[in-house]
Amino acid sequence: MQPSRALSVGALLVLGLLAWSGWQPFDRATWLLEVAPVLGVLPLLWFTRRSHPFTPLLYWLVLAHCVVLIIGGAYTYARVPLGFAVQDVLHLARNPYDRIGHFMQGFVPAMAAREILLRGKHVRSGRMLAFLSLCVVMTVSSCYELIEWLVAVLIGQGADEFLGTQGDVWDTQWDMFMALVGGSASLLVLSRWQDRQLQRTAVDISE
Repeated sequence: MQPSRALSVGALLVLGLLAWSGWQPFDRATWLLEVAPVLGVLPLLWFTRRSHPFTPLLYWLVLAHCVVLIIGGAYTYARVPLGFAVQDVLHLARNPYDRIGHFMQGFVPAMAAREILLRGKHVRSGRMLAFLSLCVVMTVSSCYELIEWLVAVLIGQGADEFLGTQGDVWDTQWDMFMALVGGSASLLVLSRWQDRQLQRTAVDISE
């Protein structure tokens, strides 16, 4: 599938899901906070689809991350039904959907950083590329945790649904760890697939 077609099809699906989630979310303020990245990234991808097109793989990854954020916004992360199902199967102490969200927060940005670094010829393919991609992942994760902290300071107890800590005092550390795991996993599993798609667009990724 061509990059522009992948973006168009995926964007329509995300917009439909966004409309559904915004109809009657569990908490309107939390919904707005959770889907804010979607409202920012989706228009950016659309307006740059011709001047700076990405690979279909990256478009689908970003759109999948949008789906995770939208569902989390609709129910709040601690109440997503899929999370309760996983909790029951694995006999977990808490709804793990928040962990899934932070895993995706590493899984997708790692591929985005990798592609941007390669396309801009900032670094060649190799260990340094993986290292810098993970540095971007951890920067994104730490910035998000700072945003959560700021929201908690400004809103107070009303930010509990957005934070989704579920009483875990180590939630921030777990969030950043899951982002690191997600970023490492995507680099290990998807790098060659991304390289093949980049080669089709004549991007030089040779060492």
